[in-house]
Amino acid sequence: MAVGSKDHTTLVAALKQADLVTSLSNAGPFTVFAPVNAAFDKLPAGTVEGLMKDDKKADLQNILQYHVTTSSLKAEFFTDGMTLGMVNGDNITFSVKDGKVMINGIATIIASIPASNGMIHVIDGVLLPPAKK
Repeated sequence: MAVGSKDHTTLVAALKQADLVTSLSNAGPFTVFAPVNAAFDKLPAGTVEGLMKDDKKADLQNILQYHVTTSSLKAEFFTDGMTLGMVNGDNITFSVKDGKVMINGIATIIASIPASNGMIHVIDGVLLPPAKK
């Protein structure tokens, strides 16, 4: 998956901390929305460091599972206004304008990479699940 990518070292570290590397290495199929390091840098200062603490593992897992769905979907599949259920139980919403696919109005797909167990969409923002009521 993203393990060898220099642009995804923060994501890989987070996946390791959340004990999710093995589950995402399974047969799948999965579609993973993989934020680049710069996407994590856009979060408020201290957010990533805070989530990497052991007592925040459940929060980190929730956020990371909000970037994964259990089917292999190409970027062309997403349509304007479409919602998609993610592994953590919440939905993401797509907007499509001028051929660009945006998720939740904050992250754009900047590349799509087929993987042996699904599809990786590289995104320029971190998707944060809606706050629980």
